[in-house]
Amino acid sequence: MYKQILVAVDGSETSSRALAAAIELARESQAQLQPLYVVDVPLMSYDVPGYDPSYVRDALVEEGRHVLADAATLMAGAGVKGATRIVETDLTGEDIAHRIRAAAQEFNADVVVLGTHGRRGVRRLVLGSVAEHFLRIANCPVLLISMHCGPSAATVAQTVQEPVKDPS
Repeated sequence: MYKQILVAVDGSETSSRALAAAIELARESQAQLQPLYVVDVPLMSYDVPGYDPSYVRDALVEEGRHVLADAATLMAGAGVKGATRIVETDLTGEDIAHRIRAAAQEFNADVVVLGTHGRRGVRRLVLGSVAEHFLRIANCPVLLISMHCGPSAATVAQTVQEPVKDPS
């Protein structure tokens, strides 16, 4: 059904659940999977006199490498093919959702998998939602995985590595 699946990851439990769903979908579809980590250095980091925002950027890139290394390990354990990718937002006002959209277009993604916290009301207004924003601007199908359902990627990895027992 799908040939190219992109999943946005950030190291959170919510994105771990999205990664687990994406790995399962890629395995069932024999699709290529691209876990994507977006580095977004807050604009305020550039406005503080005497502050070097490269420290924040470097820390975020390093975190992204760790998150993507874990994703690659889980993919290999599940027999899913694909490559990880780190991208960065730019200072022209591009946000995470727009960067995911651009990466999905570059990858020719058939579907994008995102985790969502499922916030409502004031909490959603105050904290915002990358998933909701992406859903509004997406130009391909989107699969949203709630943090309230489905196993995490670590749970899926354990399940994949356990041998299947013969019921007879």
